[in-house]
Formats: sequence, structure tokens, C-alpha cells
Amino acid sequence: MSCPMIDWPRHRWVVLDLFVLTNIAFLALDTYLAHSINSFAHPLEWVPFSFSLLATPLFAVAIAACWNFERRWGKCLGLCIGGAAIIVGIGGMILHLKSQFFELQTIGSLVYTAPFAAPLAYAGLGLLILMNRMVDPERTEWGRWIILLGLGGFVGNFILSLCDHAQNGFFVTSEWIPVFSSGLAVGFLTLAATRPLNRPFLRVCALVLLVQAVVGCLGFALHLRGIAGGIGPDLWANLLFGPPIFAPLLFVDLALLSGIGVLDLMSRTP
Repeated sequence: MSCPMIDWPRHRWVVLDLFVLTNIAFLALDTYLAHSINSFAHPLEWVPFSFSLLATPLFAVAIAACWNFERRWGKCLGLCIGGAAIIVGIGGMILHLKSQFFELQTIGSLVYTAPFAAPLAYAGLGLLILMNRMVDPERTEWGRWIILLGLGGFVGNFILSLCDHAQNGFFVTSEWIPVFSSGLAVGFLTLAATRPLNRPFLRVCALVLLVQAVVGCLGFALHLRGIAGGIGPDLWANLLFGPPIFAPLLFVDLALLSGIGVLDLMSRTP
């Protein structure tokens, strides 16, 4: 069956769904690398990896069903996947905190435990799926919800950047860049999600998001250089125990997500 060309006003919900779909698929690789550090010592560590492998084709079917076939069961399938993603994300956060923080309850245990905010990526994607099926894309609230969820992602990014780089005491000065950068994004996106529509301000927000994407690409290059110059016995060991290679790309990902919301609001602004 031929697929109609995507038209932004009519198919903006498809753009968001495709964004979520690629993220769910990518998280399979990300969680596999993260949990390979301890060789999946706990059986529950297979849950997010298995969920991504299963949810990716199912969600692709849900998108196709909403577009070309019966919208009702496609919508129900999407809601089920979104709810399951939220459960996986919140459950993962609790398990990550349980590794040390709930027992010691110190700043040190929070910094050196498994990254507690990382599993919330699943929860954020689940919320995007639910929002895209419960909020009319023709309403202004659709774009604001996207910006609000992007804001939540940047708050998590701020925490992750702060905790990850605190492990070595911010040994390299450039490690402060993602902390300040994500803080800047949090401030602008907070205003974008709450203030009346204002095209000049939205343009500034788009520029701030472009900066986030540049920071993410720069961080990826620096992490890649750290892995290539690691002191491990081989490249696989450096990849597992060196700087998290995909972590900086979260800036690019969140910039794209928030950019969808900013673009939607700009299209509604005279």
C-alpha cells in the first residue's frame, strides 16, 4: 500500500511517533552496552533490552495502523506500549537507586550508583506516546506538551551530566559545558512551555536548541577520543568502561524533540 507524503499540519503526530520509534530502537543498543559492564548480573537487567526489541516492531505496526488501517486498535496498541514503557522506566529508576542510594542515602552513593535518571528515558518516551494519542494535534497544547517533556529530559540531562562528571571531580574543564548548557535549555524551555506564543522568543529557543545539538556532537567527539585513547586491554573494554559513548547524543536527541514542539508553536503564531 502506498504511503502518502507527510504534510506537517496533518501528519505532525506521525513525525513525533517516528521520533519515538527510532529512540526505542536505539535504546536496545544503549542498554545492552550499559548492562554489559557487569555482564547482565541481575536478570532484570534484560528487561529494558528485551522491551526495546519487542516494542520497536509493535510500535511500527501501531503507527501504520493509525495511518492506513483501523485507527482504533492501532491507538489501543500504542497506549499499551506507552504504558509499558513508563513502567519499565520508573521500575528501572527504582532499581538503579536501590543499588546504593536507598541503603546509604548520601551524595556519594547518588553519584557513584548506577545512573538513576537514565531509565527515565523509557518513561519519557512512554509519556510522548500517550500524549500523542490523548491530545489533539490541532490544539496548541500539543506543541506545549512536547516542549514540557523535552524540558523534563533536559532536567534529567543536567542531573546526569553533573553526577557523571562529578565522579572524576570535573578533572577536565570542558566537563562543565554540558552542565551549563542543559541549565540554559531548562530556563528557555520553561518559558516556552508557559508563556503566550511569541515568534521572536521561539526563534531564540530554536537557537538555544541548536547550541544543545552542537554541545552534544562536541561531547560525542570528546568521549570517542577518550575511548580511542583508553588504557584498557582492547577497544571493547574501553567502550564498556570508558566515557559513555552515547550519553552526549542525548543533547542532540532532546534538541530534536524540543525542536518539534518549537516548530509546532511557531507554525501557529502569526
